[in-house]
Amino acid sequence: MVKQQNKLNKSRNKQSKCEPVTDVVIVNGIRTPLAKASGAFDALSAVDLGAMAVREVLAGSVVQANDVDQIIIGNVIQPAEAPNIARVIALTAGLPRPIPAHTVHRNCASGMQAITDAAEKIQLGRADVVLAGGVESMTHAPLLFHDRFRAAMAKLPRARSWQQKIPVLRDIIKAPWKPRIALLEGLTDPTVGMGMGQTAEVLAREFSISRQEQDEFALQSHQRAAAAWDEGWFDDEVMHVFAPPSFADIHRDEGIRAKQSMQALTKLKPAFDRPLGTVTAGNSSQITDGAAMLILASRAKAEAEGWPILGYLHDWAYAGCDPERMGMGPVFASQQLLAANSLTMADMDRVEINEAFVAQVLACTEAMGSKSFAEKRGWTHAIGAPDMDKLNVHGGAIAMGHPVGMTGARLVLTLLRQLRDDTGGGLGLAALCIGGGQGGAVLVGSAPAGGTL
Repeated sequence: MVKQQNKLNKSRNKQSKCEPVTDVVIVNGIRTPLAKASGAFDALSAVDLGAMAVREVLAGSVVQANDVDQIIIGNVIQPAEAPNIARVIALTAGLPRPIPAHTVHRNCASGMQAITDAAEKIQLGRADVVLAGGVESMTHAPLLFHDRFRAAMAKLPRARSWQQKIPVLRDIIKAPWKPRIALLEGLTDPTVGMGMGQTAEVLAREFSISRQEQDEFALQSHQRAAAAWDEGWFDDEVMHVFAPPSFADIHRDEGIRAKQSMQALTKLKPAFDRPLGTVTAGNSSQITDGAAMLILASRAKAEAEGWPILGYLHDWAYAGCDPERMGMGPVFASQQLLAANSLTMADMDRVEINEAFVAQVLACTEAMGSKSFAEKRGWTHAIGAPDMDKLNVHGGAIAMGHPVGMTGARLVLTLLRQLRDDTGGGLGLAALCIGGGQGGAVLVGSAPAGGTL
């Protein structure tokens, strides 16, 4: 671990010849349990989930609401009734009105984007403390009506007499009534016309990833997540939610199948490329609701106040790639991030790659370790595939779910807790693919860049 930290220190010294780099720390973090869409959180909106998580992260921290300079929250399915949902969440949670808040949207990396935007605010000296995270209620994705129906309905309020209303009502009746499902349209790339599952099929074919390999990894995700919960590993990361209408105590992630089996997985039919595809509902991430919030601060502020430090946010990178192969995003973002810090995947003590699809994760690990893949892109060397015993060790989105605007924040929080509680220190990398052909990656550690482990 000392060797890895020294490599990071040398890289940081090269970057900071002009000005010292402000260390960004995470003081505290919490998340809700993850609930299946139309499941346990059916009666809770994204605002409800976000406000609960904001209150909880502050209640469990020595940081007071008045210490917070800014609030940044990621969200994808932004509700019409809560424009700039970050501000609505902040006020609903009871935070002081003078604290500004804004929402960010980078598809599946929205929660991660909120965290890295917060870090940039701190590094620029525009804030000392930022509350950042992500929230998503995929349950409440809207239904969309045809433009003809919308146009006809828009005329109705302007019709004053029955003579004017009758032709408008006829137009409404004749217009297409069948709604479009916004969630499905949002999971389809408009530039290439492919659903996210179809892009996973592309990678499965190109990297020769079999159905059995995908199902075995999916089974492992459920087994690892179930074991972590049984051992109490998630108890401090996940808050209790008393959700209406029954107000029963919900604490455990709802999608985990402790008794999942290969027999059950092999019975599932291809979901996106019938009949010959290999990507199924069982080896794809679940549609889920949830929220995660973290408190970030400058190291100087945290040390001056005597606040406990969960970990350090060292660096991050976002990269673009082919939208038809959007699942490769973590490879490009991780390569950019590790190369900038003179590190390789072997220097990571723990790695989290979001399990959007098993095929996507396995394609990434294959590409990360491939010399030919690196050479074709002009990289001096392959960054290396993560050790499978260090990758997603407590399960991932296949088992727990993927609330798209929240997942990036969850990955960072889970990774930091692993470095603190599992490995006794070190460096970690969290990465995810982003619809539209992008990837995001964050480098975190248990010690400051100039410190020792």
